[in-house]
Amino acid sequence: MMKVTYIGHSGFLTEDENRYCLFDYYRGSLPALDTGKKMLVFASHAHHDHFQPDIFRLREQFSDIRYILSSDIPADRYEDRGDIIVMAPNEERTASGCRVRTLRSNDQGVAWLVKTETKTIYHAGDLNWWDWEEESDVFRKVIRRTYQSEINKLQQEHIDIAFVPVDPRLGRAYCLGLDWFMKRTDTEVVFPMHFWENFEISDRLMLEPCTEDYRDRIQRIEREGQSFELE
Repeated sequence: MMKVTYIGHSGFLTEDENRYCLFDYYRGSLPALDTGKKMLVFASHAHHDHFQPDIFRLREQFSDIRYILSSDIPADRYEDRGDIIVMAPNEERTASGCRVRTLRSNDQGVAWLVKTETKTIYHAGDLNWWDWEEESDVFRKVIRRTYQSEINKLQQEHIDIAFVPVDPRLGRAYCLGLDWFMKRTDTEVVFPMHFWENFEISDRLMLEPCTEDYRDRIQRIEREGQSFELE
């Protein structure tokens, strides 16, 4: 059993019997926490909507805590108490009993693949099919190819829980990244993220022809603080 709580934007908290994993938390309220558990805090890159130094205040609550930061975050600005792990793209490390693997973001930083004792979790960070209409054809081709290449690296993985951007600022292209991901990975459930408080995005995804084969695996997020119990 795993509990997933949507904090806001790209911020999620997962909880199992042994630990919490907190991803890209920069604002919003955390639920009541069992400070006797382990805590892993992930920050995929330095953008303000994915990383804030306030995460280090969690040290005051948890005796067993690890921070896993993308290498573009200036970790030397923060006191290292032996609890900070810095990861570049295409690395693998072990942290608090979890196996952590990174992909290279085609925006900034990394995406995460985290294997606990029972679940495999994917958090995209800002790795996405950023098909901006105002950009050049060359830029859009590079973005498409780099995104597809990184996601294709996951084809041999079974992913229990995924967090994937569906940014409405992309217009009709908002779901290209989600569609490529879901059709090329073995993923049980997917949570939309990075939708800038546009909670209608879940309803919109349910009407997209491209999601027909996997829409029953899309989790509908309706509010910040919403929790989901997953087998």
